[in-house]
Formats: sequence, C-alpha cells, structure tokens
Amino acid sequence: MKLINIKRKTQLEQRHTREMGVLTTNVTYIKKMLFNLIPLATLHKYRETYYGEIKDCEECVLAK
Repeated sequence: MKLINIKRKTQLEQRHTREMGVLTTNVTYIKKMLFNLIPLATLHKYRETYYGEIKDCEECVLAK
C-alpha cells in the first residue's frame, strides 16, 4: 500500500469572463493524497475552454 498517491478529479464549475459571461466548464484538479483519503496539496488545476483548448486556471483572474 502506498502512502502518497496522485489523484485526478474532474468536476463541473462555472467560470465568468467579460467576453462570454458565464461559462460552465470541466475543471480538472491533480492532487497529492495521503492514504487516498487526506488531500495534501493541489499540484495543478486546468480547464478546457469552449473551443477545446486546455488552459491553466491561474490565467483566468477576475480582479484585473
């Protein structure tokens, strides 16, 4: 049994942009888990755009 595992989870979230308004998209979280129960850290978070591109979630900052 491994102590630390990497899990990938996709969930539906709403993102807001000035150009398109509300966008419902799949956001994938890559997390480091301890014993598959306790999340230690989020390693990466990315989303798929309306046009099929993959973007990092750090790019969509609402307070600019």
